[in-house]
Amino acid sequence: MTSEQVAGSFRDPSGFVFKQEGVIYRQVNRCYKDDYDFLMSSGLYEHLVSAGLLIPHEEVTGVSSHSPDGAYKVLKPELVPFISYPYEWCFSQLKDAALTTLAVQKAALDFGMTLKDCSAYNIQFHKGMPVFIDTLSFARYVEGAPWTPYKQFCQHFYGVLAMMSYADIRLRRLTRSFIDGVPLDLVSSVLPYRTRFVFPVLLHIHLHARSQIRYADIPLERTDFSRKVSINGLRGLLDSLEGGVRRLRWKPAGTEWADYYSDDSYTAAGRDDKQELIGQYLRATAPKTVWDMGANTGFHSRAASALGANTVAFDVDPAAVEMNYLQVVKAKETHILPLLLDLTNPSPSIGWAHDERLSLIDRGPADLAMGLALVHHLAISNNVPLGLVAALFGRICEWLIIEFVPKSDHKVQKLLATREDVFPNYTQEGFEKEFSALFSIERSDRIKDSDRVLYLMKRK
Repeated sequence: MTSEQVAGSFRDPSGFVFKQEGVIYRQVNRCYKDDYDFLMSSGLYEHLVSAGLLIPHEEVTGVSSHSPDGAYKVLKPELVPFISYPYEWCFSQLKDAALTTLAVQKAALDFGMTLKDCSAYNIQFHKGMPVFIDTLSFARYVEGAPWTPYKQFCQHFYGVLAMMSYADIRLRRLTRSFIDGVPLDLVSSVLPYRTRFVFPVLLHIHLHARSQIRYADIPLERTDFSRKVSINGLRGLLDSLEGGVRRLRWKPAGTEWADYYSDDSYTAAGRDDKQELIGQYLRATAPKTVWDMGANTGFHSRAASALGANTVAFDVDPAAVEMNYLQVVKAKETHILPLLLDLTNPSPSIGWAHDERLSLIDRGPADLAMGLALVHHLAISNNVPLGLVAALFGRICEWLIIEFVPKSDHKVQKLLATREDVFPNYTQEGFEKEFSALFSIERSDRIKDSDRVLYLMKRK
């Protein structure tokens, strides 16, 4: 059987992730044997899994990677249906991921271990909650040793959260440019001066950044980093970070998109009719995976997740995604994942050789995609021709539920009020012509009390 190493799994000499016959495995290299055995025998693994903090795995035999000589064990982890990245998370997702990482580290100390790294990419959202996925990130704790990933935690988590909380929520986008974490001197420079009077921010960002600059060109043996750190001192550092993270807040304001449903184009009967039609389409297609493109706060996404489909609810607005995620947490929903995505500039392939973090399209296709009240924003607000909109959906799904909003609709009229109407092909006939080139129209229904039309399509 042919094995293929996952492109983003190459930095850790302890092992790597590979795929065989469509199944994901993790190889444990012989150099990591002692730490892995201690993880499994100490009780830490069972504790973390039972607490929902670590992805469970089973040890398998009869499976070998393309690099079997250095193998000690092969693990089959529980599958995470959709891999997401920190630059796609809302504020509370990143905050919960940070707290999960600290909880894992604190538990590790209780069992005589510590984390070797604190990359945000070690966290995924699974069954509605953040979970640590890198089983090979644990090492035996050495008395007096400093916490090696302190800088990494601040660059991946605390600094980004501080920028989002105190400066501008849009600064999360820096995580896409700085794949190894946003440099602390940059974080310090963009934070308002008043944050120097917030002790955790002063300590973990401003003074930390100054220390990094001070010691940047000094050989390691001449620095003060060799000083012993007691386990109580380490626990104090972790408590300080946890308190600092919990203190950070961002309240989603009433944005245009977060308030969308209070000012939409539907009567109560029309809204109910649309939801009923979507339910009929979903039951007819029975998808296992659904991507809702332009999900807002996830009202229609939940029609899919309620049927058991693993549903990713994408939206461009951080307030809408924040509200959606908070609802997931409150209701303990397990089949919906809210994520930030600008469909006109979706997540690209980045990292080493453009392969380390996958593009949105590379993480598909989904069984079914939904584009509800979306096409007019792409075609008119962003001047994307209908043929290109159809082509994008043709790459990401087999089945498609999509809504056409005509020019007579007040939402489209609002868009056209501030621009010249240079969209002669934006008609129902033009829409059906462009989408019919790639999809067969299985069904179409006019929504009650509306000129809007809902379609069920299947890719040819």
